[in-house]
Amino acid sequence: MTMPELSSIPAPERTENLTAIGILRQPATVLFGPGQRRQVPVIVSEIGAHALLITDARMASSAEFHELADGMRARGVDVDVYDETEPDLPRENVMSVAERFRGQSIDVVVGIGGGSCLDLAKVSAIVLARGGDVRDYYGEFLVPGPGLPVVTVPTTGGTGAEVTCISVVYDSERGMKVGVASPHLEAVAAVIDPELTLTCPPGLTAATGADALTHLVEAFTGRAKNPSSADLAGRLYAGKNLLTDVYARTGLALLARSLPAVVADPSDLAARSDTMFASYCAGMAINTAGTAGAHAIQSPIGNLTHTPHGFGVAALLPYVMRYNLPARVAEFAEIGRIVGAATPGADELQQAREGIVAIESLLETLGAPTDLAALGLSPDDFGFVADQAMLATRLTANNPRALSREAVVAILERGLAGDRTWWSL
Repeated sequence: MTMPELSSIPAPERTENLTAIGILRQPATVLFGPGQRRQVPVIVSEIGAHALLITDARMASSAEFHELADGMRARGVDVDVYDETEPDLPRENVMSVAERFRGQSIDVVVGIGGGSCLDLAKVSAIVLARGGDVRDYYGEFLVPGPGLPVVTVPTTGGTGAEVTCISVVYDSERGMKVGVASPHLEAVAAVIDPELTLTCPPGLTAATGADALTHLVEAFTGRAKNPSSADLAGRLYAGKNLLTDVYARTGLALLARSLPAVVADPSDLAARSDTMFASYCAGMAINTAGTAGAHAIQSPIGNLTHTPHGFGVAALLPYVMRYNLPARVAEFAEIGRIVGAATPGADELQQAREGIVAIESLLETLGAPTDLAALGLSPDDFGFVADQAMLATRLTANNPRALSREAVVAILERGLAGDRTWWSL
């Protein structure tokens, strides 16, 4: 395998949170725990008298969904349902909701389902209230004001979309995923009930679990930016900070024990609860720290291979972690200690490598792929993937080690070959 010239790959440069900033964005209300979905009708009825429920066909046919809808009607709420949400949220879904419900007296939008359902609820609330095409809001801080109130009810333990203020939309005409990122997308309430994940299929459990794990690693090891007040007023991602670290540490500790337990027994409610709480922690962390290299590179790979997002970031994470290690030895060493993999008394670099190997072991326990060959990616696509990844500046700016086109190609080469040797300069 021919590697790019080392001189073309950015040298590691460590960044510190010198201003000791801590910043979070979050819903006004978060309810967590088994059975808490039964509070949704109460919350919705206190917001308004006409609710739009956004979900997908699988969830819409479930007893739990009908229980929620009937509970709202029993409290005098008119209920409309959109149950056509598709995976990887196509723009057409957003415009379909807008065409069908624009002009109606919707008071509150309720997203019930996985990440695409929740993202659709958040961005539809903006388009219904503000008009126009969802394309008008692509980017950061381009939503001019609040949308309709949104209540999120996740049914998977992985995306963290219930608490993030971004929706990711696939625009087929552009051939790429685009983010609508604004504090105005933040839900007013998130109701997180682990019982809703008990019927989650094994493949989806694995993909969303891998996604949550990647969120936590990327938030904890991401770039510290020391943002100015102007930066905070115009950028969603303020960088790794004191408060996101608290959530990342908690989430990593939970997943270290809960993911193997869920794989061993999918009906283990305690393990499902820990996994869903870790997913919530991951959402809280990435809401201001952001995701980074693995997510930037996965997006074009997902478009090419039509593989699940969680499996895409899982297949990239071992190689992105190795690339980032020289700039984040202390953080990866702490991950090793958090998940119980670091050898006591060992030097920091050894503990960091043990932390990386432990994260990979968790991915393998889930059954997630840990190389790009499993996704069907071709070497012929490396140039396209690298070019597209470099366009995702909202994400690449969060990577702790600067990314170049050549560095992305090197990561892809190692990922396709399953080369888990350690990077050196």
